[in-house]
Amino acid sequence: MVLQDRFGRKIDYLRISLTPKCNFKCFYCRPQGDCLPEDYPEPLDRREIEKIVKVASDLGITKIRLTGGEPLLKPDLIPIIRYMAAIPGISDISLTTNGFFLARKAAALKKAGLNRVNISLDSLNDERFRSITGGGRLSKIKAGIDAATREGLTPLKINMVVIKGINDDEITDFAALTRDRDIHIRYIEYMPLGDGHSQWQERYLSVKEIMDACGSLGTLEKVEKVKGNGPARYYRLAGHQGVLGFISPISEHFCRECNRFRVTSDGMLKACLFSGEEINLRETVNDEEALKLLFHQALEFKPSPLKPPYLAQNLCQGVRARGMVEIGG
Repeated sequence: MVLQDRFGRKIDYLRISLTPKCNFKCFYCRPQGDCLPEDYPEPLDRREIEKIVKVASDLGITKIRLTGGEPLLKPDLIPIIRYMAAIPGISDISLTTNGFFLARKAAALKKAGLNRVNISLDSLNDERFRSITGGGRLSKIKAGIDAATREGLTPLKINMVVIKGINDDEITDFAALTRDRDIHIRYIEYMPLGDGHSQWQERYLSVKEIMDACGSLGTLEKVEKVKGNGPARYYRLAGHQGVLGFISPISEHFCRECNRFRVTSDGMLKACLFSGEEINLRETVNDEEALKLLFHQALEFKPSPLKPPYLAQNLCQGVRARGMVEIGG
C-alpha cells in the first residue's frame, strides 16, 4: 500500500542521513558547537539502511537522497548506493555533500549508481569560506564540482544558505555562475533549527529579497520543468545556461507539495523537518511488516498544509532541539 497522508499528499521521496559526522563546522548546521552528546547513538549500519530502503521501496518510495553530516565519510557508502541502484522501484538516487572529498570519489559514485549531487557551498571567497566552515578549503570544493560535472552527476546543484551580514553580498556572484555553465544555484532561507538560534531573525533574508538581488543582473524567466525532488521554484536569467532555484521554508512554506520523509542517522523516522515527532525504526528493523506499519503511522505526523509548524516558536516542543547535522541536511 503506497504512502499517502490524510491531505492527499503522496510520499515517494526519502532522505536518509548516513552519519552525523562532518569535517566542516558550519555554525548554522551545528548550533550546539562541535560535539554531539556523549551518549549519542551510533549511526545506522549498512544492513539496517538496506532493510529500511527495501521496505520504503515496497511502499512506493522511488527517490532517495543520501545526506549527513557528510555522507562521503560513510566507509561503506559505495556498496550502499550499489544496493539501492539495484532495486527496480528506485528511479533516482542523489547525494548532498560539502564537496571536500568529491573529486576523488565522483567516478566511483557514478559507477555505483548515483545519479546526481547537491553541493553545499555558502561562499566563493576563500577567507570567508574558511570562516563559515571552520577551516574548509574552497579549492577542494571547486575540484569536486568539476569532477562531478565530468562524471555526469548532473544536474549539479549548488546550495547556498543566505545569511544576512555574512554572505548576502555574494548572491549575485553565485547567480553569475549560471551564465556559461548548466548548473543550478539554489538559494535557501536561513532556518531556525536546533538550539542556539535565538538570534536567527537578525541573520534572516527572505527569498523575495534574494530574488530582487538576482534580478539586478537581468530578467528572471520562470522555468517550469527541472529534474529533481526539491521544493525550489526555478528561474533563469535571460541568456544564461544554468538556472536559479529559490527555497523559502520560512516566508512561503511549501508544505502543500511536500512528498518526503526523513530518516535520521540514528534511525528515527521524521515526517516533517520542523517537528519533534519521531518514530524509532531501528527497534523493528528486522521485521519488514512492522517497519511498514511504522511508515504508515508516520503519515499521521504530516502536518496540515494549512497550519505548518515552521515557525521557531513551534519547533520541537518539550524535547532537545536537533541541529541540521543530526537530522540530515
